[in-house]
Amino acid sequence: MLRAARAALLARSDLRGRDLAVELAAITDAWLRELFGLACGEAVSDVALVAVGGYGRGELAPGSDLDLVLVHRNRADIGRVADAIWYPVWDSGVRLDHAVRSLREVGAAMDSDLRVAVGWLDARTVAGSAALGSEAAQAATAKWDARARQWLPALRDRVADRHGASGDLAFLLEPDLKDSRGGLRDAHLLTALGRLGGAFEPVGTGLERAVRVLTDTRVELQRTTGRPSDRLALQDQDAVAGALGTDADTLMADLADAGREVSWASDQAWRRVARPARRGRRGRRPGTGWVADPIEPGLVVRDGEVTLAYGADPAADPTLALRAAAASVELGLEMSVPLLGALARCASPPERRWPPELLQAFSRLLGAGRMAIPAWETLDHQGVVVSLLPEWEAVRNRPQRNAYHRFTVDRHLLETVAHAATLTRRVDRPDLLLLGALFHDIGKRGVGDHTDAGVALVERLAPRIGLDAEDSRVVTSMVRHHLLLPEVATRRDLDDPATIETVAAAVGDRETLALLGALSEADARATGPSAWTPWKAALLDRLVTRVDAVLAGRPPPTPPP
Repeated sequence: MLRAARAALLARSDLRGRDLAVELAAITDAWLRELFGLACGEAVSDVALVAVGGYGRGELAPGSDLDLVLVHRNRADIGRVADAIWYPVWDSGVRLDHAVRSLREVGAAMDSDLRVAVGWLDARTVAGSAALGSEAAQAATAKWDARARQWLPALRDRVADRHGASGDLAFLLEPDLKDSRGGLRDAHLLTALGRLGGAFEPVGTGLERAVRVLTDTRVELQRTTGRPSDRLALQDQDAVAGALGTDADTLMADLADAGREVSWASDQAWRRVARPARRGRRGRRPGTGWVADPIEPGLVVRDGEVTLAYGADPAADPTLALRAAAASVELGLEMSVPLLGALARCASPPERRWPPELLQAFSRLLGAGRMAIPAWETLDHQGVVVSLLPEWEAVRNRPQRNAYHRFTVDRHLLETVAHAATLTRRVDRPDLLLLGALFHDIGKRGVGDHTDAGVALVERLAPRIGLDAEDSRVVTSMVRHHLLLPEVATRRDLDDPATIETVAAAVGDRETLALLGALSEADARATGPSAWTPWKAALLDRLVTRVDAVLAGRPPPTPPP
């Protein structure tokens, strides 16, 4: 019966996404109530069938497990009742995650498994005694409230491990919709964090929309593929987007926005949870108590966070946002919520060419390397990045739908900057290397040749951010030729003098050559494991060495026999 009802629902074109998941949960509820009635009769007071986790929230994706707990009050024949329910579920082909617990065993299970503890926060009674089911749910909630502070370190470690294994949903080209950072697990965990003394405010419309996008996509992914997978692979994106009435590029951009929204909400919730444990610790690091410690003009550290100094005016100091982000990275501290709110309210483009101090603060943040990426994302979430660089809007969340790349365009640019920051000792102008890394794919806007578009953008952008004519020429040249060295190194005869002369003529000088060599490596490392290999590194080094000799007026090294 359930198999046929599910097939009929999955075939309906008028139901999709979360609406389909709700209907699947409803027909499953009705079927389980029939099974329960056959096993126990209509009126029972000592047993309840309780749904937890996603099914407890009243949603059931096509490939989701049925998370069920049969709660009883010392019923002698509970084994028979369980068999009468579990076996038909197994026969239906639906995956089942099941348990049989007494009221006392519910608490013991929460003690031994954090996943169980979190799942019980979304419990609802499907069949049997509503009073017993409610009593079990209330006991589970009370236990969470009493023990959560002890469980939080282990829970946070699990979250960090999950993020490390699955990456950031907002920036991946093949994201895991459930386990990635910013995925559905993080969104659902907000319920648990929200019980800890107001750790999280009620869900806003932005977060609601984000969860809806993620849920809709996950449901349609499992429906179109017929697999219980949560990873949205490249080959499935067109079909899933079509099922949702959109195209793949729009879907991936919407997912990136959703992942960012969930990540932001999750980060804020964890900050509120952790803050009480920070207060009052003094003496090891500036600003870990309530007294404000000045760090630079307009900024102090208070309560373990970088925040505004008294009287500081972000509207009057265009460098404040970038300096605050750089300081947070250098000190290993977060920017405070009041500071971020002030930056968001004052975010506006400079009225003229950037002053030298603003360009210096920009380069300082980029030079912080990989640790600068979260700080950049925080500023981006507040609208600061696009206010400073309107060109960023076109690459923000833009997917790259090929197997060669791992990340969206914006994250690829930041990853390239992070790798470039480790190569700055190889060049005379580290600041230009970082700017070239940030802008090399700025022309990837979905139309036309991205190199030509990038050159046209940077020719206008470079002088506006404060670069002089010569530095603007170098950065523009880096954008124009960012693919030159890798393409020549892997496709041309490096022992042919004509090849070397052609590259030397295009590059023009040794400084630009060194910058392009470092940029090529950083770009490849940021692209993916297949883009930077020992073979490619050796070819690139050989090409740069031979071109450098020509530009220096020396004969190129003799090729090996």
